[in-house]
This record gives sequence, structure tokens and C-alpha cells, in this order.
Amino acid sequence: MFSEKANKIFQEVIEKYHVVNTVDQPFTNVYDKDTNLLEHLLYRKCWIDTVQWHYEDIIRDPQIDPVAALKLKRQIDASNQDRTDMVEYIDSYFLEKYKDVSVKENATINTESPAWGVDRLSILALKVYHMHEEATREDASEAHREACQKKLDILLEQRVDLSIAIDTLLNDIANGDKYMKVYKQMKMYNDDELNPVLRSQK
Repeated sequence: MFSEKANKIFQEVIEKYHVVNTVDQPFTNVYDKDTNLLEHLLYRKCWIDTVQWHYEDIIRDPQIDPVAALKLKRQIDASNQDRTDMVEYIDSYFLEKYKDVSVKENATINTESPAWGVDRLSILALKVYHMHEEATREDASEAHREACQKKLDILLEQRVDLSIAIDTLLNDIANGDKYMKVYKQMKMYNDDELNPVLRSQK
């Protein structure tokens, strides 16, 4: 099943990141784009999410230098754009894969595209990893560990449900019971023609 492959790759990425455990470490995709395109896209997607997860931790430091915070905010903005781009690349993969499917007359559209479900699955993998850390942290109180274990149990259940939902959606698309219709994000704040503040600087 697709979700089994995705969850395995996401775990692989997160564990790889935490070997060095720094946001500025070099990135190498272990999957070749030409021979394993889907795996390549999933690996890159989760790496972006993992780095951004840690950006978000750093910027919440109440003692952070304001100049450093502004620089980090720019990095988060760029990461968000990369994340959105990767979602669109993954959806393009699925559009190509299912382009010859005969869509049934009564087929329906889903509330989100497959890749946005994948986006949530990648973030969920990060929540599971870090909640497990908290549930097993030896210097935390027993009450803290127990509370985090309960949250972890819910996250694990949520991952099962989301995985089933994504696999069901892809199966429905493959059978023509659902069809894909992808809308570009059309983000306005990064565009110097659409963001009035950026436009005024030209």
C-alpha cells in the first residue's frame, strides 16, 4: 500500500535528520529521481518538513536575537514555499499516474488532493517521533511521560486512520470512483506584484 511506503520513508528521513540534528546540515536524497521518483519526492518532502519543525522550535526561544529571528522567519517563509511546491510535485506524479483512468459518470471529487493528505501524514510522522521522545524522556516526571504516552497513542491511531484514508482515496481514483482536480496554491505574500508591501519597494 502507498501509505506503508510513505510512512517508512518518513521514519527513515526523521531518523536520518536526528543523527546530526541541526537545521543547517547538508541534504542528500537517497532516492534517485529517475529510477524512484515517488520515493525521491516523499523523501524530499519529509526532509523539508523536518527542518521546518526545528525552525519553529528555534524561533520560539524567548531569548532569540531579533536579527537572528528575522533571518529565521525568512527561512521559514522559504521553507513553506518549498513545502507547497513539493505537494504540487507529488500531486503531479499522481495526475500522471492516473491520467488514463476512465472516470465514472457518478465519480466525485475529494475535499483535498492526495498530496495534501501526504503532507498531513508527513507532519504526523514528526509528531509521533517527538511525542515518543517526550513519553520516554528520562529527565521528565512520570506524570509528564504518562500524559505524553496518552497523546502518542492518539497520534498513532490517527496515523492509522489517515493512512487508510489516503490509500482508499488513491484506490478510488485508480478505479474511477473519484477524480483529481488540483488547484495551485497561488500564494500572494511572496509575489512582488501581488503583495502591496513588496510592490511598493520596486
